[in-house]
Amino acid sequence: MDLTLDPRTTALVLIDLQNGIVARQLAPHSSQDVVRNAIQIADALRARGGTVVFVHVLMDETVSLPVDAPMPRPVGSIPPQASELVPEIRLEPGDHLVAKRQWGAFYGTSLEQHLRRRGIRTIVLGGIATNFGVESTARAAFDRAYELVFAENAMSTVSAEAHAFVTQNIFPRMGRVRTTEQILAAFK
Repeated sequence: MDLTLDPRTTALVLIDLQNGIVARQLAPHSSQDVVRNAIQIADALRARGGTVVFVHVLMDETVSLPVDAPMPRPVGSIPPQASELVPEIRLEPGDHLVAKRQWGAFYGTSLEQHLRRRGIRTIVLGGIATNFGVESTARAAFDRAYELVFAENAMSTVSAEAHAFVTQNIFPRMGRVRTTEQILAAFK
């Protein structure tokens, strides 16, 4: 299961590593582990001239439709810092910040244009939550014919079972599921 990644045509897209989401209880990986692993990949890719994209959801502007099981929301108003990236994330010159208003990072954002202009063919995906924002973004990327690599331990969700289902049953049919360590070793 070899993996080789060309940093010039690879982008790391990290989903919702922001205060209002990272603060949640996650499994199987803690939010601290997810952020640490994501930063390792970002630093390695940047050092090789690759593209790093941070996606954050504008929590007070998300689509709100009638559903049977709505996403939990804080009592009262959403604090303004809830949509800000966690302090450990250091945006560097050349990084791209994408604001979204739904689960997926492609619809109604500048993400695809940014990736196409840079000649990106492969997307490494990570973030929170595996079966919400990451999966929704992955499906849209797959539909657009991007090669996908899933950083399994740089993503997490609300339960270990939900994470395992997606990483074992959905993502392997869309791309390659690897650990942070395997991804770091794959950069040429």
